[in-house]
Amino acid sequence: MKIFGFAGYSGSGKTTLLERLIPFLTGQGLRLALIKHAHHDFDIDQAGKDSYRHRQAGASEVLVSSAQRWALMHELRGVEEPSLQAHLARLSPCDLVLVEGFKREPIPKLEIHRQANAKPLLFTQDPHIIAIATDAPIETSLPCFDLNAIDAIGLFILKTTGLR
Repeated sequence: MKIFGFAGYSGSGKTTLLERLIPFLTGQGLRLALIKHAHHDFDIDQAGKDSYRHRQAGASEVLVSSAQRWALMHELRGVEEPSLQAHLARLSPCDLVLVEGFKREPIPKLEIHRQANAKPLLFTQDPHIIAIATDAPIETSLPCFDLNAIDAIGLFILKTTGLR
């Protein structure tokens, strides 16, 4: 599996870019997976449902399965958060794993920068950022893409990962 990351502050457009990029990449015949790191407590389960009630009762893992999808929820219950590598090992085989977050990981990354956010650029502190997608001109020797240049960004990712 090839791995490519996306880094940027909240509100920079990471999710929107990925939402537009995934159809381009799958349209190239790739099987994709995505890992997103959340910096806050989140829940994908619904209060009152059986799976929620089992987890609340103390089950460490609850797997819900149907003919359309399955999901495994794992409660850490005070155990250290797993590493990106541990999460990658859990995925089914695929061509490309896109990673949103995990910005300290030593993987090739695209920085997403939106001028209106008024946040500092990350590439100056992260040698693993190899390109930038932005809505404003930036002085750098790194490749820069317009945030809306989905095909160009997608082709860059394919070339960088060796998938094309």
